[in-house]
Amino acid sequence: MIANTEWYRIFLHAADSSNLTKAAQSLHMTQPSVSYAIKQLEKALGVSLFDRLSKGVRLTQEGQALYQHVRQAFEELESAESRMKKLKQFREGHLRIGANGAIVKDFLLPLLDQFHFRYSDIHIKLSQGQTSLILERLKRGSLDLGYVYLPVSDEKIEIVTSYALPYCVVVGRNFADWSLEPLTTERLMELPLLMLSPGSTTRSFIEGWFRSQGVEAEADFELNSLEMLTEFAERGYGAAFMPRDFVTSRILSGSLMELRTVVPLPDRHIGIAVRKHSSPSLAAGAFLEMLLN
Repeated sequence: MIANTEWYRIFLHAADSSNLTKAAQSLHMTQPSVSYAIKQLEKALGVSLFDRLSKGVRLTQEGQALYQHVRQAFEELESAESRMKKLKQFREGHLRIGANGAIVKDFLLPLLDQFHFRYSDIHIKLSQGQTSLILERLKRGSLDLGYVYLPVSDEKIEIVTSYALPYCVVVGRNFADWSLEPLTTERLMELPLLMLSPGSTTRSFIEGWFRSQGVEAEADFELNSLEMLTEFAERGYGAAFMPRDFVTSRILSGSLMELRTVVPLPDRHIGIAVRKHSSPSLAAGAFLEMLLN
């Protein structure tokens, strides 16, 4: 830009009022200062913008052409400032979250309810997916934060906080006798095993627990959601490995029975992941503040 932005603002006021003295009054400037700014703008652009009349000024053809562009530009700037004000006041904005389906109900949804109540004008976008997909979307900048299973080893990702997620083994009531004493992994293998499909971090977590005891687990049912695992376990098809919070209500109601194991299932850990060296949006920052407090 070859001209001072302030000169354009003075030019608009002069054009709107058709009088340099009135323009100076509206701008809280002196008339000579306004006249000087107009002359400097004309010199910088190499055109005459006003005809000087006895009782004011009038735009030349070149001045009229410039006026349309400058008016639009300043309206865009005013619109931008208005939007920044709305964003700052949380009257506008987006919060984009990625989470594994098992995490949404018990970890994410209670906090999301609080956030939505406090900032009802913020548009929330929630995507369910596996940890690997969430991490990729974080790095691309298409998510603000993600609830992921740990550990995560990625130099572009930062874990801001983490939570423990206890796991348990459950069966339907037709296997109630199996809950009377702790089971070895060998004994547990005698039951049909219900697991998530291969490739999920939960499946790898369960297989790792068996492998740590020298046993290679083989799933009899491979399902694609915790809801399906729960349904099949309740119907008596075998033993499912579930986050305890996910099935607590069914255990209390008696539709599922928790099996004890000689070697307890370890807790899983959930992390809140963000892209490293990236400033969060105002909406994402407000959500993280609620989460951390």
